[in-house]
Amino acid sequence: MTSEHRPGQERFVAPLEETPLKAVDSVDTSSPPTSMWSDAWRSLRRNPLFLVSAALILFLILVVAFPSLFTDENPRRCLLSENSLGAPRAGHPFGFDQQGCDVFARVVYGARASVTVGILTTLFVVVIGGILGALAGFYGGLLDAILSRVTDVFFAIPLVLAAIVGLQMLKNIRGDSPGFVLSVLPVILALAAFGWPQVMRIMRGAVLTVKNMEYIDAATSIGATRRRNLVRHVVPNALAPVIVVATVSLGIFIVAESTLSYLGLGLPSRVMSWGNDIAQAQNVVGTAPRVLFYPASALALTVLSFILLGDAVRDALDPKARKR
Repeated sequence: MTSEHRPGQERFVAPLEETPLKAVDSVDTSSPPTSMWSDAWRSLRRNPLFLVSAALILFLILVVAFPSLFTDENPRRCLLSENSLGAPRAGHPFGFDQQGCDVFARVVYGARASVTVGILTTLFVVVIGGILGALAGFYGGLLDAILSRVTDVFFAIPLVLAAIVGLQMLKNIRGDSPGFVLSVLPVILALAAFGWPQVMRIMRGAVLTVKNMEYIDAATSIGATRRRNLVRHVVPNALAPVIVVATVSLGIFIVAESTLSYLGLGLPSRVMSWGNDIAQAQNVVGTAPRVLFYPASALALTVLSFILLGDAVRDALDPKARKR
């Protein structure tokens, strides 16, 4: 104890030779440092849920990108007089619907519209909610109060109900004979306009936590501006919970599109999608339930895949969840 210490402030430090470094406490300085993302990837590779869900999603992407690899049938070739509600046979494993169209071909080609709506809506939602949440959480004050109250207003509106109203406002975008892009664009905009509040809340909470970390103070001390801290340090380290929410939300938006199409308000009937096929099959569900079963099963399996992927990613990115 030196003379500079006051009574009660004494500190005892044992000599180094009396406290040898144990082998279990040693640090491997030869290996490169790991990041949160590399640790998460290492955890994901050992998670069976991730492997199963990733395999299903990769298969779905392959179906969407190359549907002709899975069927040679034209999904628009419908023979009402010959094949209406026909049973499965060689080359037509799922049989035919009421209009005489091949059900298997329609399920394969219908994946493109449903998955496209889900993916693009999720991208819009992540961008809108992520930007607003980052600004609100990082700058705080009046900006945070205004954005949070606006988010509360949008959060209180049911997604499907708001999308129905939004589609009525955007129905003139399609025109008389819209192509694929103009057919899916109003649905994407209507869902994205009211689907971002959850991402905004998650991003705001993550930014509030990250911006008070020591490495943010260290970056500020060496001259980093607030904008640079936000873009280079805060946002990348706050993305983990947003990625989890976005993964699960993708399946939710696919279901929302199918719901809107089932109600006759989503994609036009000329666009093949699982929602349109389910809507058309409701008239014959009593006599030919298989016509409803196959597109509904494809929808359920897709949503389940994204939910399982979201659970796996959450466990990998959340250290507390891994300990539990």
